Amino acid sequence: MLLYFLITCFSFILFIKSLPLKPLPPWADELRLLPFRFWKDLSLFHISVLIKNTLPSCYLPLVPYNMSLIKKSLSSKVENVEETEEMSVLDLPELALECILERLPPAALCSTAAVCSSLRERCLSDHLWEKHMKRKWDSIIGPAAYREWQWYIALKRDSNNLKQGKHKGLMRLLSLSWPFSWFRSKINDTGKQRSSLPVDSIMAWYLALETGRFRFPAQVYNRENGNVGFMLSCYDAEVSYDCRTDTFQARYPPHGRRAAAPENGVPWERLRAPPVDTPPHDLHISDSLHELHPGNHIEIQWRRNKEFPYGWWYGVVGHLESCDGNENYCRCQNSDTLVLEFNHYTPGSRWRRTIINRKDHREEGNEADGFYGGIRKLKNENEISTWKRLWPAEVLE
Repeated sequence: MLLYFLITCFSFILFIKSLPLKPLPPWADELRLLPFRFWKDLSLFHISVLIKNTLPSCYLPLVPYNMSLIKKSLSSKVENVEETEEMSVLDLPELALECILERLPPAALCSTAAVCSSLRERCLSDHLWEKHMKRKWDSIIGPAAYREWQWYIALKRDSNNLKQGKHKGLMRLLSLSWPFSWFRSKINDTGKQRSSLPVDSIMAWYLALETGRFRFPAQVYNRENGNVGFMLSCYDAEVSYDCRTDTFQARYPPHGRRAAAPENGVPWERLRAPPVDTPPHDLHISDSLHELHPGNHIEIQWRRNKEFPYGWWYGVVGHLESCDGNENYCRCQNSDTLVLEFNHYTPGSRWRRTIINRKDHREEGNEADGFYGGIRKLKNENEISTWKRLWPAEVLE
């Protein structure tokens, strides 16, 4: 009897050791960089409270307070004792479960996705992550950033295809020296254990932004921490997010032969999505010159010399010298001469105002005063209020 017991125990130990441990999906490692305040375990109490606050009253009788995330069967070794089974979240009506998942924050969605394959499929759904993308990133993600992401996806796919090609070549070589049945079983086991996040999913984009792996084009107000030489300007940059400080790092295009140093700690309120799809070294084609009149708010491209990239500078349309500013007699709008004023500079400063020809305006200027490029009229009150919020405390010389 003792010998039979020892043989049984030894066989059981060997069986346990032979079981493969399924690793977490590769994208699960990225969650370590998410803000600590979002890391909360999905305890039974939190799930129960969330369900009771989310579901209509008609569903509440169906939800026990001690509901578990996965089914657990409890069987007793004592004879004549029936097997009991707790209710699972997956037993909820589809609409109820969807309401719960829609209220989970990103970190909780990722944790829930690791529970089982059924919840994983739901938690990776694009329509859940689209809401989180818009809520956090919509103000600074524009068409240019979206194009960069598409290129990023294409490079990822090419890289994965290359790795798979090398892997297949190695597998063919090994298959010549190993039994085919063993070889096929190992490939199947590997495919079952690894489940990667779809590279083109919105969740993948969100995590790439959140962890700072993906740099994207944006524009930075008052670059170089509000340097007086860039006051009330907005420059193109490649930015990446730092979730530990909730700020960004900005890398600007080189100014001539001098590479600009990266700027750290850029807050959200100093970033915006590029309002026009014009590269920083290209002249913007103005399409609103003939409708500009005194008092209009504008942004104009300006650069120090031909080698520098353009920045967008805030100004207003002023009156001609021959006009006294009386609205009843003002004819400035009918003139081909357009006066632009930058009122954060003192009167008499060479940066205070400039004159351009609205009829055939291209790039105008010189090496001493810089070059003025395209103009865009500000029609959005939010854009105007943002510039006013950035107004310097003192008038510049």
